[in-house]
Amino acid sequence: MKIVTRIAGLTLAVILGAAPAAAQSGKSVKIVVPFPPGGSADVLARLVGQEAARVTGQNLVVENKPGGGTVIATDYVARSPADGGTLLIMANSFVINAHVRTSLPYNPLTSFAPICLLVDSPQLLVVNGKSPLRSFQDYVAAARAKPGQVSIATVGPATTQHIAAELLKQTANIDLLYVAYPGGAPAVTALLGEHVDSVLGNHSEVAEHLTSGALRALAATSHDRLPALPDVPTIAEAGFKDYQASAWFGMVAPAGTPPETISRLAAAFKQALAVPEIKAKLISVGLYPIGACQADFAAHIRTQYDEYAKVIGAAKIKVD
Repeated sequence: MKIVTRIAGLTLAVILGAAPAAAQSGKSVKIVVPFPPGGSADVLARLVGQEAARVTGQNLVVENKPGGGTVIATDYVARSPADGGTLLIMANSFVINAHVRTSLPYNPLTSFAPICLLVDSPQLLVVNGKSPLRSFQDYVAAARAKPGQVSIATVGPATTQHIAAELLKQTANIDLLYVAYPGGAPAVTALLGEHVDSVLGNHSEVAEHLTSGALRALAATSHDRLPALPDVPTIAEAGFKDYQASAWFGMVAPAGTPPETISRLAAAFKQALAVPEIKAKLISVGLYPIGACQADFAAHIRTQYDEYAKVIGAAKIKVD
């Protein structure tokens, strides 16, 4: 899954600042990121990881290993020593891959020890500012009036956003024309040019266009309204109470990592997420801190695994 966040005017150097002196001692912890530098996962790993490293007094190393739909990095961590020295920052693709690929070299439910669910990144359903569709109810009505003709663009296929669009089709019982783009930004560009009717994407990718009026948000995919967009209803509020979809990011270690090590890391990441400055920086790029750790995170992974199985099975999505 590719989730690329554009952070206008904000560089990693500004976000992270200088490495704390306390993190210059002790054994290094490597956080493996299965996405390219500069995206949401990369920023999250460096920002929260640096603070967690300060708490534990360890050095932090972030290593980007993109490719293979996140399988390369995930398998690398699964095969790493179970000593707390190598961690994986993972997202929805962690469980999605188990259902869209014919085989994986690891099992997402048994090959890792969950540490913490770090953040949640809700999506938005948006249309062009010139669109006659003013509400989510208008959108559903248009889709039902013209089955298969109202287009919805996302990054994809087999990504969080693509599957969220499929879930929308299934939940609202509407037939939308799915259009895949290599990234969220190209999909937004297509919507701005009126080449597609709607986009389901990250808040950060559409924020500036919502402010200018070039795009209009019809609904959020989260359970609750976004603090930054209190006037935008959720899809659940619009009458589809079972609908909820978002991108999420968490941290795991190889299976067999000692429980006391997992507990220590969980406490450090949870403490990092509670730092006001870090919370503010995360929210500014559309990442909402969660901090559900260990057993709670394990339950989240299991729930997501089961829910994606239903949606992907119904939509018959496969990538190999």
